[in-house]
Amino acid sequence: MLGVTLDVRPFLARVGEELQRIDPNEVTALSNAIYDCYQRDRFVFVIGNGGSGSNASHFCEDVGKGSLRREDFENDRKKRVRILSLTDNTPYILAWGNDEGFDRVFVEQLKNLASPGDLLIAISGSGNSPNILRAVEWANAHGLMTFGCTGFTGGKLRRLAKQCLHVPLEDMGIVETIHLAAFHWIVDDLHRRIGMNNTPRP
Repeated sequence: MLGVTLDVRPFLARVGEELQRIDPNEVTALSNAIYDCYQRDRFVFVIGNGGSGSNASHFCEDVGKGSLRREDFENDRKKRVRILSLTDNTPYILAWGNDEGFDRVFVEQLKNLASPGDLLIAISGSGNSPNILRAVEWANAHGLMTFGCTGFTGGKLRRLAKQCLHVPLEDMGIVETIHLAAFHWIVDDLHRRIGMNNTPRP
């Protein structure tokens, strides 16, 4: 927790430095993966715990709405990104967590909803959350594309996911901040490719 030892200005400066360290190709690759699903009418699923779970919900909302222009909301002329955050089905999560174990709260939803060719975006700062790893293992075995978003050393997720956006920093709060900053660029990039493209719905 760098904010324990750093005052506000040096803390913010450090965040800026860490933003410059991430690989822009990894950010672009995640945007491309989502756009590929859009083009193929496949589903995008997003998962995470705690702050990463909040980022999953935020990213899902932003992509689903922010990839469109305002004029597309009413006239229904644009195909939309099919995206769902599996962090938001609270009764389902509690049922699986209480009855069968918290490590199954995401994978069991995928078993109901996912199909080969879909994309699973798995966000885990540590890269070692059991429920994240179990979902990615299942997705890999059932023909989904998997994309990890990690921090610290990347943990098991960085090796398990087919692609990864990695933030090499041992501060969970800043890792989550950088993930969200990258996600906001991706939303803008998808808006450029989808919202600003005048090709109508087929």
